[in-house]
Amino acid sequence: MKEDLKPGLSFELSYTVPANKTVPHLYPEAPDFAEMPEVFATGFMVGLIEWACLLAVKPYLDWPRELSVGTHVDLSHLAATPPGLTVRVEATLTEVEGRRLAFSVKATDGVDVISEGRHERFVIDAEGFNAKARRKAARTAG
Repeated sequence: MKEDLKPGLSFELSYTVPANKTVPHLYPEAPDFAEMPEVFATGFMVGLIEWACLLAVKPYLDWPRELSVGTHVDLSHLAATPPGLTVRVEATLTEVEGRRLAFSVKATDGVDVISEGRHERFVIDAEGFNAKARRKAARTAG
């Protein structure tokens, strides 16, 4: 991590919601989702917010040796967003404690505030993280 990664850093990401990011497309193997309204799915919204936070800090990391992974999400989902609307995520880095990063986030769709909350990420060494995941998978393999 670069030393100039400090609280106050802000980033905005805009994303036009396509039909395949609506609730019926969240888990194709779950037929109950297919019956739900075609609005931006909470699961995809969380991913979009994570993406904004990831992009905010990427220039301050030794990418791709260092990556950031999501470790905590505390978000509201306040309003439905139909496909075609553009969601704008505003992410502000509020805390840097060692490798833990905390963000204040807000998302709007041009009509409503659709989400507000907090997201945490942790800076990892990709090689070590991937090796640990492989060891875990090997332990659980039949």
